Amino acid sequence: MVLAIGLSQYNVALLHVISHSFFKALLFLAAGGVIHSLADQQDIRKMGGLIKFLPFTYTVMLIGTLSLLATPWLSGFYSKDLILELAYGAYSFSGTYAYILGTITAGLTAFYSFRLISLVFLTVPNGTKSVYENTHEANWLVIIPFFILAIFSIFFGYIFSDLFVGVGSDFFGNSLFINPNNLSLIEAEFSLPLVIKLLPALLSLFGASLAVYLYHINPEFIISLTNTKLGRQFYTFLNGKYYFDIIYNQYIIAGGLKIGYTISKVLDRGVIEFIGPYGFAATLNQTALSISTSDSRIISNYANYIIFNALCLIFLVFAPVLIDPSWLFELRLLIIYIAASIFVLLHSSHNLK
Repeated sequence: MVLAIGLSQYNVALLHVISHSFFKALLFLAAGGVIHSLADQQDIRKMGGLIKFLPFTYTVMLIGTLSLLATPWLSGFYSKDLILELAYGAYSFSGTYAYILGTITAGLTAFYSFRLISLVFLTVPNGTKSVYENTHEANWLVIIPFFILAIFSIFFGYIFSDLFVGVGSDFFGNSLFINPNNLSLIEAEFSLPLVIKLLPALLSLFGASLAVYLYHINPEFIISLTNTKLGRQFYTFLNGKYYFDIIYNQYIIAGGLKIGYTISKVLDRGVIEFIGPYGFAATLNQTALSISTSDSRIISNYANYIIFNALCLIFLVFAPVLIDPSWLFELRLLIIYIAASIFVLLHSSHNLK
């Protein structure tokens, strides 16, 4: 869908997101049915052989998987393959690059999808006996959605594809605008080489067949790969998800936590608290304590206060004669504040002595 949007094929993107919704919902719902029937077991390595216990679930999950693989004449085929053909039909570097990546991805999708089918339904049972004894199909409240989604996964693309992407279809009217330079539907449908059209389907068939062979017909081959040191290291690398989580946690997350700790300690609890509310409150509290010490009941101190206030009054009265009135008010306040602060601090230090 995103690939189609990147190619400016918005009508094809809408077709794919709708057809995709049916078989993807079917696969998710079927996966939930399998998990529920196995007492909430989610490890596929502890499943296997469920085709005899859950035949209907297996059938609908196989339909969803085949539609996901864009098997010809199923719903996914009418949108997925068309997107790849439109990418190649753009005859540009980005379009060809998108076609190559999409085609390879189609083969990988087929591989992991049928790997799931093989490990869950086809191989020998790998779970406990008690779990298999209680395994059962879902009730009719789930069976009905299974059936409806399976029908749409088969027939939706065949019935409705021409409505969305048919040549001359006015289904969207003026709601979608595609630049005429990006209209390559005719080219994709009728001018591409046959091998370009068949390559995604061939890779999907190869990926599905390889998964069934490796995980159902000849699983010993996969096991034998770990008999060598290189095989074990490669298995460890894949089983560790390419060490992505380790690299992400140790270098990115840990680095982010260190930066956050530094910001919290130095900036939040340091600079911001010093010049922010805490520092301002501490300064006011200290100033109030210093002023309170000025009430010493000594006449000479009171005389100093009177003289200081008289000087401030004289300054306020005669300052307009000496200073430009445009910035007079701010300057007077600043001078009074500085003088008062110096006076209070000197007086406080004198009292402390």
